[in-house]
Amino acid sequence: KQWYQRRVAITAGEKTSDVYRTSNLPERFNDPTMLKGYQTKEPHPVFQTSSSVYGGTAPSIHTMPNQFHGRGNKFSQHLATAGMYTANGLNTALDKSVV
Repeated sequence: KQWYQRRVAITAGEKTSDVYRTSNLPERFNDPTMLKGYQTKEPHPVFQTSSSVYGGTAPSIHTMPNQFHGRGNKFSQHLATAGMYTANGLNTALDKSVV
């Protein structure tokens, strides 16, 4: 087994708050087992990269964030009331011929 697979196996079942001091942490970050969709089968060796190995590894309590600072929705609220920007200018470009 690789080092990252051993580390995940050791910390399975623990929560981030059991080991680290956390602040304003949602449950999805406190319990790494809630995150699904990580690699279960071995990829074809021709297409395997180091980033696919790293990205396919499920997170552990040591790789999860300790703090969470959510963003407000002020921009989205304004966009919902004002609507999306549309450009109503005059198109002066020449059309290309497909022939």
